[in-house]
Amino acid sequence: MSPIRSATIAALASAVVATTLTGCQFGGAEQDTSPIVIAADLELSGAAAPVGRAYQRALELKRDQLNSSGALNGRRIKLEFKDNRSDAAESLRNISDFSSDSRVSAIIMGGCNECALGAVGTINENKIPTIALAASGAIVSPVTDRRYVFKLGPNAADSAAALTTELRRKGLRKVGLLYSGDDYGREGVAALEKELDKVSIKVTRKESVKTTDTDVSQQVRRLAGGKPGALVIWTPPEQAALAATSAQQAAFTGSLFFDPGAAGDLFLGASARATEKATLIFTQTMVIDDVIATTPAKAARRQWFQDYTARFGGYNGSSSFAADAIQLIADAELRAGGPAGQVDRNGIRDVLETSQMDGLSGPIRMTPDNHSGLMPQALTTLVARNGRWRLAG
Repeated sequence: MSPIRSATIAALASAVVATTLTGCQFGGAEQDTSPIVIAADLELSGAAAPVGRAYQRALELKRDQLNSSGALNGRRIKLEFKDNRSDAAESLRNISDFSSDSRVSAIIMGGCNECALGAVGTINENKIPTIALAASGAIVSPVTDRRYVFKLGPNAADSAAALTTELRRKGLRKVGLLYSGDDYGREGVAALEKELDKVSIKVTRKESVKTTDTDVSQQVRRLAGGKPGALVIWTPPEQAALAATSAQQAAFTGSLFFDPGAAGDLFLGASARATEKATLIFTQTMVIDDVIATTPAKAARRQWFQDYTARFGGYNGSSSFAADAIQLIADAELRAGGPAGQVDRNGIRDVLETSQMDGLSGPIRMTPDNHSGLMPQALTTLVARNGRWRLAG
C-alpha cells in the first residue's frame, strides 16, 4: 500500500473516531431516519409514455441501489409517482399536489417540455426544488426567474455544435431539417442554423412535426425532394424512428443525423434497417459496453448499464438522466441537514445550485448562473450498426 493511501485511510479513520467520540461525549444530534421523499411527475401514458416508463424504471432501480448501499446514513428514498398523461395541464395539477405535501423534498419531472415550462411559475411560488429531464433551455433560463428549477440532459447549443462537427467532418454541404414544433425543436433550429452558418453548410428546407404525430412521411418526402446530402432529425424518439423509415420509403440515399432528443432504446427494433449507419449525438453511457472502464466514473456507468439491462432486458439512453437526478437530490438532502424529520427545501435548492459530480450521464456541474448541469464533454458520436447503437470509430 502506498504511503499516500495509508495516510488517507488513517486520516479518514481518525475523523470517524473523532466524530464517534464527540457524539458519545456530548450526546450528539438525534440521527435522522426519516425517508427522503422524492416526487416524480412522468409521462406514463399518452404520446411520450415510452420515455416516461424508461424514466420510471430508472428511478426505481436507482432508488433500490441507494437504499441498499448504506450511503444514506440510515435513511431510505421513497418515490411518489404521478402520471401527467403527456398533458401540461395534468402535470401542473400534479406539481401543485406534490408542492403542498410537506414530506416531499424535491420533484423530478419527465421529458415533456411543455409540462416543465408550464410549471415553472408554480415551482418557484411554492419554492420546491425541481429537476426536469426535458430538454428545452427555457426551462432554466433566465435563472433569476427559475431559482428552484434545474435541468439534466443535453443542451441545444452543445448538441448543435457536435452535430455540425460531424456534418463538416463528412464533407456534407447541404442538409434538410426535420424538427419538433415545440420549444426544444425551435431552440434546436436556431442553434443548428447558427452553427451551420459558421461552416457554410446550407439548410435546403425545414419541416416541423408535432410531438404526437404518427405519420411524418409527407414532411420527409418534401425534405428529400431538395436532394440534401443528409437529413438532420431533431425530434423525440418516436418521430425519429418514423422519419428514418419514411426516408427509406422515399428512397433517400443520403445520411441520417439525430440530435440527443431522438435517443431511445439501445436496440433499434423495427427501425433497424432504416437507421443503419445513422449518426446520433448522445452520452457515452448508451454504449458503455464498447468503452474500456479506465476510471471509477466509467466503471460506475458500465455497472449501471449492466444492472439496468439485467433487470429490464434492454437499455434506454435516457435512463441515466433520471438516475443522476435522484443522486443529486439525495446528496443535496443529506448535505442540507436541518432538524431530524423536517424537509429543508431552501437548503436543498442551495446545495443543488452548486452540485458537481461525474454522473452516470457524464460530468455534471450546476452553478448559480447555470441550472442546466450536463457538460458538453458528456456528448459523443454514436453510429447505428446491426440494429443497435455503437460508439463511432
